[in-house]
Formats: sequence, C-alpha cells, structure tokens
Amino acid sequence: MRIRATVAAVTGALALSALAVPAAQADDGRSWNPDSGFTATQPSAGQKSKRGFAAAQAGDAKITSAVVNGGKPIPVGTKSKVTVPYTLTATDDSGIYHAGAFIWIGSSVDDEDSFGFGPNEKSMSCKAVNATTSTCKGTITLDPVFLINSDATWWRVGAGALANDDDEAERETVSKVRVQRFSKLTVNASPEPVKKGKTITVTGKLTRANWETGTYKGYTKQAVKLQFKKKGATSYTTVKTVTTSSTGTLKTTVKASADGSWRYSFAGTPSTPAVSAKGDYLDVK
Repeated sequence: MRIRATVAAVTGALALSALAVPAAQADDGRSWNPDSGFTATQPSAGQKSKRGFAAAQAGDAKITSAVVNGGKPIPVGTKSKVTVPYTLTATDDSGIYHAGAFIWIGSSVDDEDSFGFGPNEKSMSCKAVNATTSTCKGTITLDPVFLINSDATWWRVGAGALANDDDEAERETVSKVRVQRFSKLTVNASPEPVKKGKTITVTGKLTRANWETGTYKGYTKQAVKLQFKKKGATSYTTVKTVTTSSTGTLKTTVKASADGSWRYSFAGTPSTPAVSAKGDYLDVK
C-alpha cells in the first residue's frame, strides 16, 4: 500500500482528508486558519497518514458542477509536476464564501488506499454570478512521483463549498477526469539521400511514462501509422500501419518516391495520449 498524506481542506471547516499528497498529516498537528485553510505538519518517519471524510451537507448549500482540465485527459510524465485548472459552481441562499475542487482515485474516499490531489491554495477564487450562485476557479497539481501505473485511469472530481451563512456542502463525485501516462514517439528514415524508387527503412520507438520507475518504457503491441508528407504539401497521408515490438520499437520499409517528411503517428489509448513524431525529411534524388 502506498503511504500518502492528506490534502488540506478546501473550504471552511470541510476536512477533505481522504485525499492524499505526500508529506502532510491528516489529524495530528493540523490547525485551521480561515484565510489559508488547514495547515498540516510533517508526519514522523515511517508514520502513515490518517484519512477520513466527513460527508457534509449542512443547510441548503449545493455543489452543482465541477470540471477539471476542461474535461480533457491529463497526461503526466515522469519528472515534472502537471498543474491543471478546475471550475466549479456552488449555490446557497446566502451566497458562497469559498469553494474548491479536488481529484481522487479509489473505491471510497474513506478507504485507506484512496488518495488524490487537492486545490492549490493560492489559486482558489470565487466570483458571484448572482446573490446565490458563484463560479469558483483554481488549479490542482499532480506530482508523478506519487503515482503508480494503474493510476492511469478515470479519477473522480469532488468539491466542497462554504456559504456565507456557514452552510456546508461536499460532493465526493461531481464528474470524472482521466489521467494518462505521457507518451513519446520518434522516427528516422534512411538512407539519406536516396535514389527514387529505392527502398528506405523507417524506424522509431513508442514509449510512455512508467511512474513506478521514473523512466520511459516501450509501449508494446500498439498499432502506429506510418505517414508521409510530400514536399510542398500541408498534411500527412497514411502509408501503412506498423505494430510496435516487445520493446516498443518500430521498423518497416517503403519505396522512396519523392522528397518529403516521414513520421509515425499513434492514435492513443485510454491510458496513453495520442502522439506524433516530428517529421524526418528525406531527400530523394
């Protein structure tokens, strides 16, 4: 089981403590500041973070929508943190004071193996649409060092809100967003230059982030299109489809017919985003 610490609360006294990013403690050593949210201390060495989610619906405050990254998948590589925006809408008869969104994965936010990423505190803001409704925005940062490969799937988007009259609302699942393992694709066409009608060999490799090793590993048995863009043309045309090897490599041969660029293009899978190699220009004599 991965040991992760809890995400700070997003609003008021709402402790969204089922969500976890490393190095914060859920219950011990945490204090609430109305301006900055919960402040969590570092757990001692070897100490597991505690989790818990007090589902709240006090009064008539409601979360009506919440979307992360515009609903688009979030590709995450092996080193760099990825920050994405969220937008949510909340209502209460007294108006909304504060609200925020988070993403999480697991069967239940109360489950000790569930975790997630919460809102970046300084990014959070709300703007009143009218006397009862506010649109709130902010960002969430995903850190690949705390991901495992099976996390490349659908994540739930949750949200919490605090109204001006202290009514509270929390929704564990408002929508979903997919997190993906970032992909890379290379290409090389040779020999160069080549005589017209001669055979050329086009090699390449499709790799994707392996969060558990912090490296890029070959993506095996994937269909990848070999495409050609003739000199002066504005778009690529598919020539054939090639399947990656057990190490993610690509290799095929074609006849050289004209000057132009060759590339491989991968359509993507649910766990891995689409990617196209930068074209390799080949001079045909």
